[in-house]
Amino acid sequence: MISLAGRDIAHAWPKFVFTGLGLGLLIGVTLSMAGVYRGMVDDARALLGNSGADLWVVQKDTQGPYAESSSIRDDLVHGVRGMPGVARAANVTYFTMQVQQGNDELRAMVVGIEPGQAGGPSHLLAGRHLARNHYEAVADVKTGFALGQRIRIRRHDYAVVGLTQRMVSSSGDPMVFIALKDAQEAQFLKDNDAILNDRVRSAANPVFNRPGTPGLLEAVQATQTSSHNVNAVLVQIQDGFLPEQVAQPIRRWKHLQVFTREGMEEILVAKLIATSARQIGMFLVILAIVSAAIVAFIIYTMTLGKIREIAVLKLIGTRNRTIAGMILQQALGLGLIGFFVGKVAATFWAPIFPKFVLLEAGDAITGLIVTLLICALASTLAIRVALKVDPAEAIGG
Repeated sequence: MISLAGRDIAHAWPKFVFTGLGLGLLIGVTLSMAGVYRGMVDDARALLGNSGADLWVVQKDTQGPYAESSSIRDDLVHGVRGMPGVARAANVTYFTMQVQQGNDELRAMVVGIEPGQAGGPSHLLAGRHLARNHYEAVADVKTGFALGQRIRIRRHDYAVVGLTQRMVSSSGDPMVFIALKDAQEAQFLKDNDAILNDRVRSAANPVFNRPGTPGLLEAVQATQTSSHNVNAVLVQIQDGFLPEQVAQPIRRWKHLQVFTREGMEEILVAKLIATSARQIGMFLVILAIVSAAIVAFIIYTMTLGKIREIAVLKLIGTRNRTIAGMILQQALGLGLIGFFVGKVAATFWAPIFPKFVLLEAGDAITGLIVTLLICALASTLAIRVALKVDPAEAIGG
C-alpha cells in the first residue's frame, strides 16, 4: 500500500521539511507567549516569597504596596510589633525608577529596607548585606552592576556591596536594595528647588509666621526636609497563629489594611496581570488559527498533487477510511515536526527575552496535544477532496 506521507517525505522532502520549520517557528512563538505569562506569574510569586512576609500592612482602602500606591507613617511599626501573634515587623518602601548604568538607563525597583529585617534579599551570590545606614546597595545581577560599582539614585551615589539573584518586581524589573532612610529621602523628598520654593511660600504665609509664635516657621520648614512615610509594614507571625487571626486585630485597632499571602497573590496574579493575561490569550488564539490555516493549505496542496495516485488507490479497491488515514498521517507528521522545531526554538531563545520566560513541561504537553488536534482538524479539507476523487482519473478519465 502506498504511504502518502512517506512518498512526500521521500520525493519532496524539502517542501515538507521547510513547511515543518515554518510551522515550528509559529509553535515556538506560541510556547514562548505561554512562557511569558508563566514568567509573569512566577515573578509575582517570587516577589512575595522573597519578601519573607506573612502579612502586608498598608494604607487603609488601598491594595498596596505593589498594585497601588500606599503611604503610612513609619512609627506605626511599633504598634504593629505589639499586636498578638506578631513575631517581627519591619518598614519597607518600594518605588520604580530609571537607574543610570554607564551611558544607558535601566529600569529597576528600588527597595528601602531595615537591614536584617524582612523585605531584604534572601540570599547573596557575592559580597555582603547592607552594614551601613547610608550609601550602600545590594543589586540583583540582572541589573548588570558589579561589586564596587556606584549606582546613582536621585541625588546620591550608592556603592554596590552585594549581588543577589531572582529578586524582581511583579513586572520583572530587577531590584536594588538600599537602607530605609536613604529610600525615604529618595522616594518622598522633593528636590532642592522645590524645597526652597516651599520655604518661601511658608515664610510668606501669615499662619506659619506669627509674631507671637516663635519657632513655628522653623518647625514647619523642618518637616519639608524630612520624611517619615513608608509604603508598607511587612509582618512575620509567630508559630501557632494563623495569618487571618493576626491580621484581623491589626485592621480593627490600627485602622490599616492588612493582606495575607493568599490575598496579596490574588491581587498580583488575578488583578495586576489580568489584562496582560487576556492579551496573551488573544495572541495564542490568533496563532492557533494561523497555524491551522497553514497546515490546511499545505496538506490541501499536497493532496491535489496526488490526485492520480489517490484515484489509483480507489481503482484497486482501497477503502475511503484508509485514504483518509494516510492524509491524517501526513498532517500529524507535519505537526510533530513543527512541534519539535518549535520546542527547540523556544528553549534556545527564551533566555534572550528581556523578561523571564518560564517554559513548563505541562505547557509543552498541552501544546503537543493542541498541535495534533489542529493538524487533524486542518486535514479534514484535504480528506474531503480526496474522498471525492473519481477512480476514472487513474486512467485519464
